[in-house]
Amino acid sequence: QVHLVESGGGLVQEAGSLRLSCAASGSTFSMSGMGWYRQAPGKGRELVARISTGGYTLYTDSVKGRFTISRDNVKNMLYLQMNSLKPEDTAMYCCRHQTGPITYWGQGTQVTVSS
Repeated sequence: QVHLVESGGGLVQEAGSLRLSCAASGSTFSMSGMGWYRQAPGKGRELVARISTGGYTLYTDSVKGRFTISRDNVKNMLYLQMNSLKPEDTAMYCCRHQTGPITYWGQGTQVTVSS
């Protein structure tokens, strides 16, 4: 059983920065694809960024150039550095762990960007 715990969210002013972290336990972390997703009130969940076992990254268009996803396979940690934050980035951010067909989700951390 994989357990994911996110942290680092909070309230920040527009143009500010936050760094989200996701700690994975019970996981073959280095062999798993990881991603950050977000869900704003009244909207569906959307992919923010993902990173493969080999370090290949993919970002949704709205965060390209502002957000950076990274992983530490020694510490079993996933990160999301978020810069130049906008009010439309306000959402619950969750990390996802995937090994083959099996997917696990964390509970999420709230990010609120004020204008």
